[in-house]
Amino acid sequence: MKQDAFSPGGGAPFEVLAKESLANSQLRRNLGKATTTIRQKRAAAVGEMPDWEELREAGRALKERVMRHLDEYLLQLEESVTRAGGKVHWARDAREANRIVASIARGHAAREVVKVKSIATDETKLNEYLEREGIRAIETDLAELIIQLSGEESSHILVPAIHKNRSEIRELFLRELDAGDLSDEPTDLTNTARLYLRKKFLEAEVGISGANFAVAETGTVSVVESEGNGRMCTTLPRVLVTVMGIEKVIPAWQDFEVFMQLLPRSSTAERMNPYTSFWTGVSEGDGPQEFHLVLLDNGRTDVLADERGRQALNCIRCSACLNVCPVYERVGGHAYNSVYPGPIGAILTPQLVGIGKKGPDSLPYASSLCGACYEVCPVKINIPEVLIELRGKVVRHKQDAGEGWRSRLDPENAAMQLMARNFSDVRLYEASQKLAKAGQWPLARGGVIQRLPGRLSGWSAVRDLKPVPRQTFREWWKKERGS
Repeated sequence: MKQDAFSPGGGAPFEVLAKESLANSQLRRNLGKATTTIRQKRAAAVGEMPDWEELREAGRALKERVMRHLDEYLLQLEESVTRAGGKVHWARDAREANRIVASIARGHAAREVVKVKSIATDETKLNEYLEREGIRAIETDLAELIIQLSGEESSHILVPAIHKNRSEIRELFLRELDAGDLSDEPTDLTNTARLYLRKKFLEAEVGISGANFAVAETGTVSVVESEGNGRMCTTLPRVLVTVMGIEKVIPAWQDFEVFMQLLPRSSTAERMNPYTSFWTGVSEGDGPQEFHLVLLDNGRTDVLADERGRQALNCIRCSACLNVCPVYERVGGHAYNSVYPGPIGAILTPQLVGIGKKGPDSLPYASSLCGACYEVCPVKINIPEVLIELRGKVVRHKQDAGEGWRSRLDPENAAMQLMARNFSDVRLYEASQKLAKAGQWPLARGGVIQRLPGRLSGWSAVRDLKPVPRQTFREWWKKERGS
């Protein structure tokens, strides 16, 4: 079922929002500095692993096996969680998931809940739903807290406040947390947040988390984080609710051997995450005494039906693709108008939302197709391949919707159609080569065509084009082989 609460489709397309972001020089400086630092650290951490490529292949194979047998693993997970004293809920869409969580919180008379950073609950817009139900959700991840206090949206999968610098955060804390004499030193900012959150942790009756992984054979759920707030949320409250996308299941406990090496190095450039929490159901007198696991579909079964596009569900949310993407580095996450920004968002959002909505339909074009995202992905998601497939789906949808005449009038599309026709006919292709050789002489200088005329100049302004050679390969072949 297509999801409803997660609906960036009502917003402006990427090309409009990207222009706004490019006009913000401070944003570009913040992003450039942060992504460059993360890239360098990640390269060093990955370089320590002589078997890194073998690990990537193992991660890819494991995730693909899960996608092939997802129904079996999910049923096994439900059985394991139930056997360990937990309760499993199935949510077809965002609205159903939010209703389940709100019902659990109301059942315990909770007016506030503490939350671990969770993209799944961002996807369902859980915080807004709970607010309407009279329940306040407190984000406990430092970056998520900053976003929540500023009333903004996350701009990065791993570092949601990557677009803000220290002075901006200081001003926010002075205004929203009533902080007194506060500098912009990271230690002071962190201590201010810690003092604010400590009381929330101790008072909360209900904790809410996402999940990085859940083990089908044991029912064990895992959250990987760097601050310790996740450990507090999953151990101190009496009731714990985990909202998990159905693709996050892994077959066996032993599979952590692969993912716990891939994830920290790809995300935070660490050999091991500072905090990795595992819990299995409930244990009397230790931790939460009531555990609920909400399995969220919200469009994922539709993605699963696409043999090529389903690899987007292999994502382990490391954000490595964002940090190497030249497009993301210049426009940031808000231009994607989705809780999943960057290259992975460009292939995941249109599939979750469905082709045919103005905002998501623009995302497959938010890429230079350079392939850097594919090279760093720890589970080898071929993002460029999926981007090209989605672009084709967008074009076909427009044609089916009666907008084909618009594309036929587009100069770029007309040029591509002409090239396709020429490349499919030997005589037309050879005739085009002869025409190009005759017509290129005013443009070729020093062995390159530096500037094409008219609207084509925008393409050649940043690229050198090789001219057609005096003797083509086909001409050489005929001369040498006589055929």
